[in-house]
Amino acid sequence: MPDSLSTLIVTRQGDRLHVQLNRPAVRNAIDQAMVDELHRVCAELEAMPRILVLSGSHGVFASGADIAELRERHGADALAGINSGLFARIAALPMPVIAAIDGWALGGGAELAYAADFRIASETARIGNPETSLGIIPAAGALWRLAQLVGEPVAKEIIFAGRILTAAEALAVHLVTEVHGAAQLLDAANALADRIAAQDPLATQLAKKVFHSPLAAHPQIDNEAQAVLFESPAKFERMAAFLSRAKST
Repeated sequence: MPDSLSTLIVTRQGDRLHVQLNRPAVRNAIDQAMVDELHRVCAELEAMPRILVLSGSHGVFASGADIAELRERHGADALAGINSGLFARIAALPMPVIAAIDGWALGGGAELAYAADFRIASETARIGNPETSLGIIPAAGALWRLAQLVGEPVAKEIIFAGRILTAAEALAVHLVTEVHGAAQLLDAANALADRIAAQDPLATQLAKKVFHSPLAAHPQIDNEAQAVLFESPAKFERMAAFLSRAKST
């Protein structure tokens, strides 16, 4: 996959991929071309698991779905789950996903961020779901992911009443975990990625898989994942290094 696509800029950095949404003329609105290119990113990360850092460009994360394209869609398009299928795939990537939100993250742009494992924001971030003002619903994850993230009362205020959260408000309800100046946002995202990368990759992948498993699957799925890790070379190496450090202090 080339580093520069028609709607994305992709940068590979060893243990991570940085993907910038890049449709500045329409504030990074998500169209079919962007959906297709993000599927290509997912295919690469499924084949070779790495951390994904998602960001916008030109001071905007993503203003939503491309309204000109969305206006021409009909019932069959809704049933195809164009955006919801993509965001589910992003959420299920083997390694963690970090959304670095600068400026507007609205509608489908917000739902893309909700699919990430981590959301950090710039001071100018504005996050919301104004779909009902356009005669549709946020059907690509907000109607269930958002309540899990911020609780039902706040989620209803955002979805039913059009509330747009500032960065400070998003931090207060734990929708984002960090707020930085715009110029420091990507450095902060990479610092978080560094902390993730310092963990054992297999343990991180299995922890993410088990964390997102249905409640009924526990504790069996926990035990099965732990059984794999108990036999992994990294477990013996990391525990031996820990004991060696402890002994020398």
